[in-house]
Order: sequence, then C-alpha cells, then structure tokens
Amino acid sequence: MSTLFISDLHLTGERQVITDLFIDFLKKRASHADALYILGDLFEVWPGDDMIQPDYMDSITAMKNLTDSGIPIYIMRGNRDFLMAAQFAEVSGASLIEDPTVINLYGSPTLLMHGDTLCSDDVDYQKFRQMVRNPSWQAEFLALPKEERIAMTTKYREVSKEEMSKKNMDIMDVNQTTVESVMQEHNIQQLIHGHTHRPAVHDFSLNNKKMKRIVLGDWFEQGSVLECDVAGCQLESI
Repeated sequence: MSTLFISDLHLTGERQVITDLFIDFLKKRASHADALYILGDLFEVWPGDDMIQPDYMDSITAMKNLTDSGIPIYIMRGNRDFLMAAQFAEVSGASLIEDPTVINLYGSPTLLMHGDTLCSDDVDYQKFRQMVRNPSWQAEFLALPKEERIAMTTKYREVSKEEMSKKNMDIMDVNQTTVESVMQEHNIQQLIHGHTHRPAVHDFSLNNKKMKRIVLGDWFEQGSVLECDVAGCQLESI
C-alpha cells in the first residue's frame, strides 16, 4: 500500500478533461491507496460552501464514493479555494487539514504545505494573502450577495493573471532561506508542497543534515502524483 499526494488541479468546467482525469484517478489508482492528500487548489475558485459550482459535483461525488469505501482524503486549502469549510467536508467526505501540517509518513516526519507562503519574495502576493486569510475579511466576503462574490472572484482572477504576466518567474518561486527556516521551525527533513507548478525533487544539506523538498506538479498539462511507501517517494505523471 502507499500514500498519494496531488496538488493544483484547478478544477473548472472550462477544462472538463482534467475533471475526467481526476475522477478516473479516484476510481482506479486512489482506490488502492492508504490515503490521498490534496495539497491545495483542488478547485479554480471557491466563493463559499453555499455556492458549490454544478461543474464540481461529479468530482465531489467521486471523492465521497472513495471516502465511503474507507480510503481517507485529506485536503489542504490553497490560494484559490481557501474558503472551503465544513459543508464541503461533509458532502465530499474529505477531512480539511491546516497549512502547514506535519504527518508521520511511514516513519519519516514530513511537513505538508500548499507552498504559497514559501514564495516570500513575492511581497505583493503575500500582502494580498494576509488580507484574504483574515477571518474578518472572510466573514464580510461570505456575507455578500452571491452575485457580488462571483464578480469579486472573477476580478481577482483577472488581476492575478495580469500581475503574474508582469512578474519575474523567480519571484514566484520559493525562497530557499524561507524553506530552510520553515523546515527548521518544524524540526523535519522532508517537505512536500505544490503551488509553484514546478514539479521536482530538491535535495540539499542544512546543518549537516540531508534535507528533501518535493514539489508537486499541476494538472494543467497532465496529472502529477507523488506516491510514497515504506521504501520512499516517487514523483511521476499519471
């Protein structure tokens, strides 16, 4: 048996092929796993649990079928779907986990993150993140009429795309000093995250200890999955 990790699917009705790939993944590969972890940005947008998009229901039903069969799904909120809450957890059967979270992965303490907080060089984004993660801001946003929430979400997506097109790619990647600080803070030697859409395994040394940072790929071009068991972890395409 093994544990599977995926991230950054950005499910949307505009890319049905990715939704179909995810549902097939749940029915086949994930059904033989010990557990499935989704480390953020499962959905492209999430304006609130009271506004679950019809295009998402097939995926949510497939997740519920998997959890009902006894395979747990753990979901970390990303920068696109950070408003997922209790109602989503109930209908999907998934358990929401905090960012960051430390797990025991077959004897190896492992830190799980979405990864956006590691991109500390992107100062403008970090300020925006701090704003929208504030409980007061979220309460005010969720109290708005549904039409207004949709309009604001659409605007944020458009602004985000425009700003990303102007930024240096290095700014939107992780800061190594921040990575090392976070790993030291949690006293771990292995980190798994997504967000940057740059799948890779990074080995480095810190204070004479071997460290490993595994970056999950996105699902824009193909499915990226990390499979871990007692022998170690393998990052691959589906």
